[in-house]
Order: sequence, then C-alpha cells, then structure tokens
Amino acid sequence: MPKVIGFNYTLTNSNNEVLDTSSEHGPLLFLEGVGQIIPGLEEKVIGMAVGEKAKIDVAAADAYGNKNDELVIKVQKSQFPADAQLNIGDVFQVNQDQGLPPFTIVELQGEEVTLDGNHPLAGQDLTFDIEITEVREATDEEVAHGHAHGVGGLQH
Repeated sequence: MPKVIGFNYTLTNSNNEVLDTSSEHGPLLFLEGVGQIIPGLEEKVIGMAVGEKAKIDVAAADAYGNKNDELVIKVQKSQFPADAQLNIGDVFQVNQDQGLPPFTIVELQGEEVTLDGNHPLAGQDLTFDIEITEVREATDEEVAHGHAHGVGGLQH
C-alpha cells in the first residue's frame, strides 16, 4: 500500500530567492508514486521519517524540465479577440486544447506577442528545505482517487 507523506518546505532557486513556502498554507501532502510532486523531490523524500529535515537540491531536468525553445512562439495580436487586454504575465489555454500546456505572455512588442508554454520554473535548479510532518498508509479512497486527502492534500 502506498504512503501519504506530508512535509513543510521552503523552495528557493539558484540565486537563493524564496519562490514558495508552506508557511502560509501548512504542510504539503502527497500520495507517493503517482506523480503529484516533481520526481527529483519525491525520490529523496520517500523513506524519510517524521521530524527528519533535509536540504534537497533538484536539477531542472528532475524538476519542471529544461526549457523547451519550441514552446516559445510569436503570434500577431490579431490572433486574439479585438477587445482583449493583453498584459505580460497573462496565462491562457491556446484554442482550448487541453493537450497543450497553458501559455504565458512574456513579451509584447508592437503587433507581436511572445508566448511561452514552458512551466515558469522550467530550466531552473531548485532547492527545497523540508521537514517531514506525516508518514502514513494511504487509505483505499486516496489510492482510488490517486491523491492524498485532508489538510494539505485535496479536500472532498
């Protein structure tokens, strides 16, 4: 039976800038083995005990992947609705195609819009300072649903 693992974390990039922390929303819970967290973190967290702390470095390839230049595209503003207010940082689904990643506007230059379909953390090496808060057997319902339930997991 897979386990549910909970941990507090602070996520930083290679410049030691804090990108995210669990301090505001409590520990993150995940069901091991179903891809709920990045692979480079999951493989190092599995097997840790409650109360154990670690600083875990995760290379970009084992986090959100390396940057894929094919996912950076330029389109004309005319491809958007005429009344669209376009701003850098806006995120949207292209043609409502769920097979494509969400794209972010990263540059506006004249009539040209540059879109990036990479995850915002793609290409970045990451460091997680973690403390394990919970390790338990997953319930049958969690296994059936494919994710952890409860605080820090997903409420039902």
